[in-house]
Amino acid sequence: MEYIYAALLLHSAGKEINEQNVKAVLEAAGVAVNEARVKALVAALEGVNISEALQKTAMPVVSPVTAQPSAPAEKKEEKKEEKKKEEEEKREEEAVEGLASLFG
Repeated sequence: MEYIYAALLLHSAGKEINEQNVKAVLEAAGVAVNEARVKALVAALEGVNISEALQKTAMPVVSPVTAQPSAPAEKKEEKKEEKKKEEEEKREEEAVEGLASLFG
């Protein structure tokens, strides 16, 4: 994938996409360069209009939808929390009653 990114970077900078430039970009990024991949990439992109290809494959940008908090969901969560608190209180009361019976 780094090789494709290098080619796209060269294209956006207006530089020629050749083996030397691709190697330079990859080395600058700290990528171990594979000569065969560089040659294959340059050969594959020969005669390709990258700008046109990008326009054809560009995906539409969708704005994120903000979720509206639903009141029923919040009420359910509150009810669950209340039930949990009530159960914990009952358990504590039962524990205290059990201890009280030991000391009579």
